[in-house]
Amino acid sequence: MADYGHDLLFGTFVTPAAEHAARVVELAQVTEEAGLDLVSVQDHPYQPAFLDAWTLLTAIAARTTRVRVFPNVANLPLRPPAVLARSAASLDIISGGRVELGLGAGAFWDAIGAQGGPRRTPGQAVAALAEGIGVIRALWTPGGEASLEGEHYRLRGAQPGPFPVHDIGIWIGAVAPRMLALTGRLGDGWLPSSPYVPPDRLPESNKIIDEAAEAAGRSPADVRRLYNIVGTFGGRGGGFLQGPPEVWAEQLAELALDQGVSAFILASDGAASIRRFAAEVVPAVRELVAAARAGAPAPRPEPEPQAPATETIRMAAKVPAAPNLGVVPTPDDGTRLSEERVWDESARPTGPAPDPGRRYTRHEQAAGQHLIDVHDHLRAELAQVRDIMEQVLAGAMDPGVARSHINTMTMRQNNWTLGTYCETYCRLVTVHHTLEDQSLFPHLRRADSRLAPVIDRLQAEHHAIHGVIERVDRALVSFVSAPDGAKELRAAVDLLTDTLLSHLSYEERELVEPIARLGMG
Repeated sequence: MADYGHDLLFGTFVTPAAEHAARVVELAQVTEEAGLDLVSVQDHPYQPAFLDAWTLLTAIAARTTRVRVFPNVANLPLRPPAVLARSAASLDIISGGRVELGLGAGAFWDAIGAQGGPRRTPGQAVAALAEGIGVIRALWTPGGEASLEGEHYRLRGAQPGPFPVHDIGIWIGAVAPRMLALTGRLGDGWLPSSPYVPPDRLPESNKIIDEAAEAAGRSPADVRRLYNIVGTFGGRGGGFLQGPPEVWAEQLAELALDQGVSAFILASDGAASIRRFAAEVVPAVRELVAAARAGAPAPRPEPEPQAPATETIRMAAKVPAAPNLGVVPTPDDGTRLSEERVWDESARPTGPAPDPGRRYTRHEQAAGQHLIDVHDHLRAELAQVRDIMEQVLAGAMDPGVARSHINTMTMRQNNWTLGTYCETYCRLVTVHHTLEDQSLFPHLRRADSRLAPVIDRLQAEHHAIHGVIERVDRALVSFVSAPDGAKELRAAVDLLTDTLLSHLSYEERELVEPIARLGMG
């Protein structure tokens, strides 16, 4: 991939909390005062704890003078595209050309259905989005009557207008391949979020968008790449946006130059973080990208004096070399979501160093790879647990603000679905650990006594992980009944994520080569 050459934009993604309405508008003003370009808010029209996105964006536009505003992203199933087109155009006129349109196909179908919206399959949602974009563009185009006959949306002699005072970009929130291809065909921008599409997934997604754009007779550069980002300034640089501002600047500049990302939107409800992002990260990113585009040596940001290392982020563990094995253990990237620690990673023992002269047969290589494959399955399942958790929490309502029996039933259904999935996953992890403890580990201990300290440590970590799993079970109960249930659930799943991913990487680092050498038993 390459730099598509777009001008760089920076902005914020704030939570439209009804309980703190004045504070939300103040954060938009902070965004403008700090010199950033964009302010966005999420759009969940079924969420009673959130302000209506378009009403809020109008208020923000009225209280600012320069920043552009947009929904991140508008919920098409609950916002008819003809009305959405006229709403966006009207606000663009009123604000002097400061509106963009983030647009999504919809999610949380139980909640959408509870408000009378359609329930669509993934294929129907993509088709409806394509039709919706056609409706919006038709009503923004001067001329005669607009007509469009689709399965989900229709225009039959509608009069276009009012017309935006600038070309509003339609920025599509897309993750799955069909949505990415639609973005390449029809979108003005691609707007993913780093928790759902991490940096290592950008190349494959960009490839789908680029190929779809070219197949539609467009240039890949016609699609601006935007990125909602989440991070912390408190780490040591062991993960994506987990460290001081110079780490952020280098990582974001790399994404701009290598993956064509030209807009970075910080998800934060903290004024201090927004100001620091604007003052210390944004200028450095602009400088790095400008230097690279000009062909000059890229200046390196001056590092800040660092306080003693905290336990929040640990550096990635190094994987010992087995040069002829041909199987690479999964490294620990150092990212930690929770401040809690259930063990001391620095106390982990290491096994015997691999013999650099040893050659491994294909059968031995396959045995070593098998452990990674099993762990990759666990990692994929864990990602699904986190995705379901994020979806439910984003569409959840607090029991104290519940007003509707229908919405209450929807919430119960979401809770049940999440609980069933988490419980199934927790059983899967438990079974995997039991098999290792009762069969694989005794075999390795007998075959090579030098592995005993490592195996003892791995078994101890299994017990610790089972304790974390029990906390997830308890949090699921609290999620349904306790006021702070959502907070407890997120904390428990974050801790499970930290401990399990760290453990799997350590186990691969120490056992992939011994399993290849000694077999599975």
